Amino acid sequence: MKDLLTYIVQSLVDHPDEVSVTERKADGEIVYEVRVADGDMGKVIGRQGRIVKQIRILMRAVAQRKGKKISVEIMD
Repeated sequence: MKDLLTYIVQSLVDHPDEVSVTERKADGEIVYEVRVADGDMGKVIGRQGRIVKQIRILMRAVAQRKGKKISVEIMD
């Protein structure tokens, strides 16, 4: 799932080599922390958070099929 999230985010940004996705476990779920270049933050979040919301929905759907709980956080 980490590879899928990395691929999606790298496809959206201008500097795909600066995309970093880290995984940690918290409260029985997997948390993915996404870091991008400063100029690419808006491309990942989108207007009114629409893009990041759709990324979260997609990743939760994939995780649910595998019987896991995840969340995606965009880090500054």
